[in-house]
Amino acid sequence: MTRIDRRSFVAGASMMLLARPAHAARTVTDSAGRTVTLPDRIDHVFAAGGPASVVVYAVRPETMVGWPRALRAEERPFIAPAQRDLPEIGLLTGRGDTANVETVLKMKPDLIVDYGSVRQTFATLADSVQQRTGIPYVLIDGRFEASSSSFRLLGNIFGVPERGEALATYSDDLFKNLDTTLKGIPEEQRPRVYLARGPDGLETGLKGSINTEIIERAGGRNVADAQDQRRGIANVSPEQILAWNPDVIVTWDRNFHDKLAKGGDPLWQGVKAVKDGRVYLAPTAPFGWIDRPPSINRLIGLRWLANLFHGARFPFDIRQDTRAFYKLFYHVDVTDSDLDTLIAWADGKPPSRPARR
Repeated sequence: MTRIDRRSFVAGASMMLLARPAHAARTVTDSAGRTVTLPDRIDHVFAAGGPASVVVYAVRPETMVGWPRALRAEERPFIAPAQRDLPEIGLLTGRGDTANVETVLKMKPDLIVDYGSVRQTFATLADSVQQRTGIPYVLIDGRFEASSSSFRLLGNIFGVPERGEALATYSDDLFKNLDTTLKGIPEEQRPRVYLARGPDGLETGLKGSINTEIIERAGGRNVADAQDQRRGIANVSPEQILAWNPDVIVTWDRNFHDKLAKGGDPLWQGVKAVKDGRVYLAPTAPFGWIDRPPSINRLIGLRWLANLFHGARFPFDIRQDTRAFYKLFYHVDVTDSDLDTLIAWADGKPPSRPARR
């Protein structure tokens, strides 16, 4: 089985053009403004990357042909049984964007969905893949502010508008409540936040990147502001961390969180967030609450962070709200023990490893 990069995929696909569904019943304008012709029925969907896999699973799970990577043991309890054992099919987009062209074409999807940035780079990729494979490819806006319209668009594409509307309503209510809360909190009173990535905590996301938009949307201020056009992920120095001296540190890396909790690194012990006990570990099952991937999984993280930042001004019942979100978006009734494991994660405790399901 040969893995190839994006350019090779496009070239290879052109030589393996498949016969596509003969009956194309409708067209749709995707978030990039592209007009895409869809088949009468959409029964099989290839998610182009991690963010797309989450939103496809949420809107119409029975169409999924696989996951970008196989689910891990700690993720399986939070995914519906019918989708837990879907195969690993790789990525067309995203970090480490390799795909196996034979596998993609073998799946014979009716549609390819990508979710995230709709910049020209991704629109061009979508056009190229679609032209060379004959498989319709839609690009859906993955920004927070576009959540509601993207849910409705996907609901219409998949032929389940009521499902898209239900998820859009959740999103609308969340952002409305956030706007009401944040309206009364001046910028200078909002916490200064550092997102720590990796085991040493020295990788972060710059202000303005999709990886960290959750900080500003929850009412925090990202200290990693490059003051220029740079976006995305960056490595920073220990001296820069001390200079920023953030009020809050958020991470999903358990090794890094453990290191700070044990007080073994003098660098971090002088940082305000550490001295004040405001270092938070985000849950990561079945998908990250902060990132990884930067998709709709962040909506529950947005509620959690807004409460961490602003307390009673943005109420959040971690048990009740988490159950409701996982039921609506992930199609599971979370058991008490699984919920305890997930919440222990948020409390900074190492979660137990669940029995395989």
